Amino acid sequence: MNSSTTPASEPTTSSKSRKARIAVWILMGLMVLTGTLGFAVARSTAGTAPQDAGQVVRANSRVLSQAPDEKAQLVEFLDFECEACLAAYPFVEELREEHGDTVTFIDRYFPLPGHRNSMNAAIAVESAAQQGKYEAMYHKMFRTQKDWGGSADDKSAVFRGYAQELGLDMAAYDRAVADPATAARVQADKADGLALGISGTPTFFLNGKPLVADSLEEFRALVEKAAGRP
Repeated sequence: MNSSTTPASEPTTSSKSRKARIAVWILMGLMVLTGTLGFAVARSTAGTAPQDAGQVVRANSRVLSQAPDEKAQLVEFLDFECEACLAAYPFVEELREEHGDTVTFIDRYFPLPGHRNSMNAAIAVESAAQQGKYEAMYHKMFRTQKDWGGSADDKSAVFRGYAQELGLDMAAYDRAVADPATAARVQADKADGLALGISGTPTFFLNGKPLVADSLEEFRALVEKAAGRP
């Protein structure tokens, strides 16, 4: 997804970190409603970040849906095992239904170290994406998260089963899962997130800037404004 909306001048790292945390907390109302009160904090497990780390969007970022009349980009850094991300999932789908014609929705991988299968899930989704099935596997992960999330067991075989259900070329899928480049692709997203000061998921950026709001209503209003809605 293109990087044209990334601002030329970014806030300081401490400011970005503070704003990113605020952006996450607006989803606490959703977590209360769904009973998901836990909140995981990311700690860096990656090596030295690339010199250009800190980009909100890259050319190879995964597009959840491309707006035919794009006026804005909404970027979500997410973890497929994160309960808060699951709580946000239906809200994001509502926004897509309402503004999919003018807002492009972009996802960045940000697996949290406290989740046993978050990296495995991201690799599975990225492997599916290489066969043009990003959105299908994205939905599959969130719709089934309660079946596998929080487990101490490796759920890679479960994710492979999802790939089969989606009709993927399984030989190609297995090669992608085993390819170190796939994991590196996920880690590159995370390196950008860490450089941006992100400390948890989900964290959103609207047109290259942290989406800061005090409520879901304000969140929606900001998206509507960016989308050019009166």
